[in-house]
Amino acid sequence: MSDDPLERVYAAKTDGELADAYSAWAAGYDRQTAAMGYCLPFLVGGWIARHVPQGDGPLLDAGCGTGLSGPALAALGYGDIEGLDMSDEMLAVARGRGAYGNLVAGKLGDALPWPDGHFAAVFSTGVFTEGHAPASALDEIVRITRPGGHVILTVRDTVLAAGGFASRFAAIEDAGLWRLVERSAPFRAFAIDEPEVLVCAFVFRIAAA
Repeated sequence: MSDDPLERVYAAKTDGELADAYSAWAAGYDRQTAAMGYCLPFLVGGWIARHVPQGDGPLLDAGCGTGLSGPALAALGYGDIEGLDMSDEMLAVARGRGAYGNLVAGKLGDALPWPDGHFAAVFSTGVFTEGHAPASALDEIVRITRPGGHVILTVRDTVLAAGGFASRFAAIEDAGLWRLVERSAPFRAFAIDEPEVLVCAFVFRIAAA
């Protein structure tokens, strides 16, 4: 097995292996990803600030990892942020940042422990990628986002069609549950390393009641 944490994440074949890989990486995750130029947790604040008013209600960082987005959003004036992640060790690091009011262990693709329409916005970066959360996870994300609220996601270019995300986006829109507000051009998830890792950002608005 590779000693490189990122290679171990990419090599994971099951949810258990993926959770173990992230748990083992938790202590060094921030330092290594910073050196690689990982920018998604910080860029997402731009889309949130563009579409979600401050004080509109709670936000969910779905797949929050070590919670890099939390302090950046707090600096932008967002104070009611919750987080979800499959790794207890990652959540422990996120808890230490002091930017999240509630952190929950769980996995995108499973039933989520919030009532219908709980969040003003749900955002997720770096989670809809190779070997990670499935397109079916979008159904629960839609359920827990309030009417008129927003879902903001990054999706790796290689799974957009092959992973069923494009078709699921369309099916949810055809069902009248959301509409596409914004789609970015493909851009690099890492400013320094991994130049082949491209993502698109998507912003959807949940249908009004």
